[in-house]
Amino acid sequence: MKKNETKNRKNDHIQICLNENVNYTKSNGFEKYEFIHNAITEVDINKISLSKSFFNKEINYPFLISCMTGGTNKANDINKELAICAETLKIPVGVGSQRQALENNKFHSSYKTIRKNAPTVPILGNIGAAEISKMKSFDGIKLLIDLIEADIFVIHLNSAQELFQKEGNTNFVGLLNNIEKLTNFISVPIFVKEVGNGIDFSSAKRLLDSGVKGIDVAGAGGTSWQKVEMFRNKKSIDNHFANWGLPTSYCVREVGRLKEKFDFYLIASGGITNGIEIAKALALGADLCASANIVLKSLFNDGIDGTIIQINKWFYDVKRIMYLTGSQTLAELNQKKLIKIEDLY
Repeated sequence: MKKNETKNRKNDHIQICLNENVNYTKSNGFEKYEFIHNAITEVDINKISLSKSFFNKEINYPFLISCMTGGTNKANDINKELAICAETLKIPVGVGSQRQALENNKFHSSYKTIRKNAPTVPILGNIGAAEISKMKSFDGIKLLIDLIEADIFVIHLNSAQELFQKEGNTNFVGLLNNIEKLTNFISVPIFVKEVGNGIDFSSAKRLLDSGVKGIDVAGAGGTSWQKVEMFRNKKSIDNHFANWGLPTSYCVREVGRLKEKFDFYLIASGGITNGIEIAKALALGADLCASANIVLKSLFNDGIDGTIIQINKWFYDVKRIMYLTGSQTLAELNQKKLIKIEDLY
């Protein structure tokens, strides 16, 4: 690998995500659902609590700031501010791929700043599936966990992104076998997430069979990382592949069926940009929701305070929906409170 290749790629990703239209043209699918209005609600909106336990830590909202960046000078400031937001809101926060931290220790501070500025909330470490697939030893993963004092470790699946990345590694042979070995090797739970193409029922079942404790479906509808790489390649956008993936709402509904057999956290992400979509994802069966790009843009445009205000507003909207659907608790919101719009007309 060329010197600074990973760092330069990460800087490219930040700039493209902030300055280019890298969203899917297909939706995440939540607009296909409507809430069932409860005309005789007796919910006290002032007594609704959105807090829950997340691996023995209490969080205020069922929401995490998704994995974004690390391994560059710019990432140091971004991660610091994301961590401050997470700590203030008392919600989990993830770091971007820690691959660079395995290559050298030059930018370790860009990862360490997360725990420094978010001392009490759950933190999620992160590395790509391509790296896990080829590992013969998992000592490096322990190093990454210790680096940020991670409560959870995430493996991200990005086969479509790697396919269009000029430096991409498309060899994932041995992934499931190594995931199973890793779940038995480290003490923190393993989550697996996509990066925007979604996780279907069959894939989720195989991952849960291998021992993972969380699935972040990260479906289509938000950032298309194929599109990001197409921008990096400075070539025309291939719309078929730029829009490749399963919509988030479909993935949540399908993977949620596995709750009958497995005990795991189901996370909905992929184009979630407001409280209404969060409420719909929770009503479809998600335990938590997550967002990345919209939080990053809010941080750049409105600062820490503005980002905190925005996330608080999202969850006030969730409370208003719970009131209007007669849902005093998050568990009650998940009891058939949605209807497909096609069934209304």
